[in-house]
Amino acid sequence: MSAVVRLARETAASGGRALLVGGYVRDALLGRESDDADIEVYGLPADALEALLVRLFPERVNAVGRAFGIFRVALAPGLDLDVSLPRTESKTGAGHRGFAVHGDPSLSFEQASRRRDFTVNALACDLATGEILDAHGGLDDLASAVLRAVDPRTFPEDPLRVWRAFQLAARLGFALDGATAKLMRGIVARGELAELSRERVTEELRKLLAAARPSIGLALALDAGALGAAFPELAALAATPQDPEWHPEGDVWTHTLMVVDQAAAVVRAGTWGLTGPEAAHVLLGCLVHDVGKAPTTQEGVKDGRTRIVSPRHEVEGESLARAILDRLTFGEEAARAVLAIVRWHLAPGSLYYALERGELATRSYTNAVRKLLKRIHPVRWQVLLAACEGDWRGRGIDGVLTLPFDPGLRFARAVAEDQLDVAPAVPLVQGRDVLVLGIPAGPRVGDLIREVEDARDRGEIRTREEALDLLRRLAASS
Repeated sequence: MSAVVRLARETAASGGRALLVGGYVRDALLGRESDDADIEVYGLPADALEALLVRLFPERVNAVGRAFGIFRVALAPGLDLDVSLPRTESKTGAGHRGFAVHGDPSLSFEQASRRRDFTVNALACDLATGEILDAHGGLDDLASAVLRAVDPRTFPEDPLRVWRAFQLAARLGFALDGATAKLMRGIVARGELAELSRERVTEELRKLLAAARPSIGLALALDAGALGAAFPELAALAATPQDPEWHPEGDVWTHTLMVVDQAAAVVRAGTWGLTGPEAAHVLLGCLVHDVGKAPTTQEGVKDGRTRIVSPRHEVEGESLARAILDRLTFGEEAARAVLAIVRWHLAPGSLYYALERGELATRSYTNAVRKLLKRIHPVRWQVLLAACEGDWRGRGIDGVLTLPFDPGLRFARAVAEDQLDVAPAVPLVQGRDVLVLGIPAGPRVGDLIREVEDARDRGEIRTREEALDLLRRLAASS
């Protein structure tokens, strides 16, 4: 912050006033870390501000936004400081970008801060004196943990604020002011969320899922109608019942909210050694993991009792999850992980309980784990297990939050003992192994390799030596 303090002092010496504004002030007052610092400079025209910045930060000032009174200073690699004039914004067209921006150094703080979305984001700190400026009751709302629109007249002009409210509520653990919730429902009802780009919605959803309790924002999204407007496949889960014995918490949406919160806790605990992108993939996968239950849920008879069942919901869910992902821009790497979670989230538990009941021998269990690794490749098995643990813990069953996740622990032990993840997708025999047996190049080579792999999948062979022996026998009989 030394560069910022220096800027504040030099601004004051030049007759201006530098204010730290926006989310950085909010987070500082909440005792949260933030790297999103913005400075508004009052009382200096654009050319004087640019000259001051160039003098203080030579060759580090980006003036591409000068026409709007916006400058970017490169403080360090990957660390930029946005410095701007106070400005007004007026709606000129549809969407998040349909605004005319006008920088005006003569604006008062009350006028300039009126363009902000929520009162807790409309706070400022005078860097020269340390004074906190609050023109819209943001300090009271901060103390009450409430998100409230700064200006009800202009708030609806930017529909992205609806999704921003959801992610801020989740990240901060704040409630939504009633009047602001009504404004948001109006935006949704008018169909204005359709104006937003996939990229902007994705970014807000990414922030929401990175919260300690994503369920807060997701519940608000359903209540506001935004979930139904953007992702009706997910909204349908709120009307989808579950068997109370396995899911006493209630409908599928209630379960989903519990799962994403538990997955967030699993990710924070670091149990499965996930990378940053993998953690995001787990949360996104958990959000859509049961999306196939809405079209498949029905009453059925099991063990002589009428039960609520969702047969093959994990298979049905693949296409629905893909449809949701197509409306977002998380990328193909994320899509591979999410679809693997949707399709195979039941598998580790099913295999474990089959082993416990004696339906699978240890060797068969190990081979089934290897087959699963092969199916989800190149997605790492730790990603799948993190999602499965979130799913397992996200139920209203007594003690489930503190019990060891035995299906995952047993799965991990099998991987470690047999080094199953060294090359799960590599066949035991290659084309050259077939050719040396005198089989001419052609379709039969691939057929033989597949026959060997099928035997491997059935647990009939495990090692390369066993595979070569089987290959020789198959080749001799062909």
